[in-house]
Amino acid sequence: MSTGANEWFKPHRARDRLVGKHTALINRLRAILLERGNTVAQGRANSALGGVIFYNQWAFWFGIVATTAGVVMHLPMYIRGRAMGYHLAGMPMDTPMLIGMILIIIGFGSSFYGLYPPSREASGTSAARIRVRALDETRITIAHIALLVVMAIALTIDIMKTTTLSFVAPGMAQEYGLRSPLNPTGVMSITYLPLSGITGTVLGSFAAGWLGDRMGRRATMLFGGITFIGTSICGAMPSYSWNLLMCFLMGLGVGGMLPIANALMADTIPARHRGWLMVLIGGSGAAAYIVTGWLASELVPQFSWRILWLIGAPTGILLILLNRWIPESPRFLLANGREAEARAVMERYGAKIIEETSELELESEVRSHWSALIAKGLVSQTSVITLLGIGVGLILFGFNLWIPTNLLKLGFSEVTADRLVRDAAVIGFPFTLLAALMYGFWSGKKTMILLTALAAAAMFIFAVSGDRVVANRPLLYVLLVMPIWGVNTVTALLTVYSSEVYPTHIRSHGSALAAGASKAGGVLMIGLVALGIAAPSIATTTLVGGIPMMLAAIGILFFGVETRNRSLEEITAAKFKVAAAPVQSS
Repeated sequence: MSTGANEWFKPHRARDRLVGKHTALINRLRAILLERGNTVAQGRANSALGGVIFYNQWAFWFGIVATTAGVVMHLPMYIRGRAMGYHLAGMPMDTPMLIGMILIIIGFGSSFYGLYPPSREASGTSAARIRVRALDETRITIAHIALLVVMAIALTIDIMKTTTLSFVAPGMAQEYGLRSPLNPTGVMSITYLPLSGITGTVLGSFAAGWLGDRMGRRATMLFGGITFIGTSICGAMPSYSWNLLMCFLMGLGVGGMLPIANALMADTIPARHRGWLMVLIGGSGAAAYIVTGWLASELVPQFSWRILWLIGAPTGILLILLNRWIPESPRFLLANGREAEARAVMERYGAKIIEETSELELESEVRSHWSALIAKGLVSQTSVITLLGIGVGLILFGFNLWIPTNLLKLGFSEVTADRLVRDAAVIGFPFTLLAALMYGFWSGKKTMILLTALAAAAMFIFAVSGDRVVANRPLLYVLLVMPIWGVNTVTALLTVYSSEVYPTHIRSHGSALAAGASKAGGVLMIGLVALGIAAPSIATTTLVGGIPMMLAAIGILFFGVETRNRSLEEITAAKFKVAAAPVQSS
């Protein structure tokens, strides 16, 4: 090369060296900042036991204290009613109660602020370098067992809220002089109570579906627990109208717990064990009937129907105190770019971190919107889930809701009616394990068809037998098992199935759709009763519920999909016609 050429290249080489040094320095600074950011995030995750994070823990815990204090300020009203058998109808609301309501509202707002993530943290892109299938290849650990136990407690507490409606209706109707099957001359109808509560659960399900995919599964569950505490004041309300409002607000909190809990478990439990364990935990519905029936038979005669609402406060507090064993969904964290927190949760559950292209990239085009549920590849599943949900709701809130009332109408005492419901739940409870094993190790699809068809058959037998069934106590027990245990188990199957067939970005939406559809069926049935179109008799409610359940069983037969022993990403891949590796057995 000539001397002139060398002279020309000298400044350019110097510039290149300078640029290279600057580039290396920038890259080094970037690496340091990234490492520091990951360290901070990792520290936040580790300090909170693996992805258990409060965005403002002081605001959250202040909200809990304020809400609890607001509930306590309602208790003097209830205690003063002791000499009158706890009949508070017509009593004016005093100043402490009004202050308590203000504290509860402040508590709700403060806790929500402490849980809701900043926009920048909730809108991240999928982490593309962690293999989420590692979650499906782990063994069941102590951390998994702790999660399952807490979820069982949470779902039992949740379902107790709706089953309580059945047990408070007779006493509330008597105290307020409401129109019911036992008192057809009342001014207002007791039917408005379950109607307000179930309407709240419908809205709560859809709100929780959005929140679960926006601020996280865990945060949404915790806020539901806070509403359990605050709305327990329903037991101290002196007027029926206040009870309706509180019952509606309770429904908002109750509606989202079941679908979000199932979305969290589906995201975390290994595929090989996911189905049967989730169905087993979902069978808490029968446990809720047992617990609520026992509480009603033991406490209501002494403390009135109001005590069943007031119990919501300690059970809600219990759920909040168990929060350290409720992690955030690792799949949700990865889908939102929160890699350090996801690593902490995965390590907590024994998942080996593997650096390669994440299967979540398959869902990169899925957006967290309700419209995604009817996209190509998902519309048939959404239709089946909606149909089955409505059928379940028609039985749960068309038949089960009125069991104690109808048994009283047929001549049973209140205590005997409560015990009949409790005993039927006890008889069916052991079969929950059988249903769980069938779903997990035989066939999820076939198990859903079988139990749905059996529930429909029981409804048809009830419809044919009518009020004559009271003369045959063994047959009454057998028939009560299917609507109390069987339909609650079908509900568990439905929520598990709906949490498996949708992608991570809309998993909470899909689970909420199933829950919302079941509650919408209840609103439909209760609305028909309230309007006088359908009487809450055994024959009517069983027939109305049995027909859609049989149609749902047929729909699952033709359009249902098998989810047994398949990873969530494999199910998603099949829907979008993309190849996915099978799950390795642990």
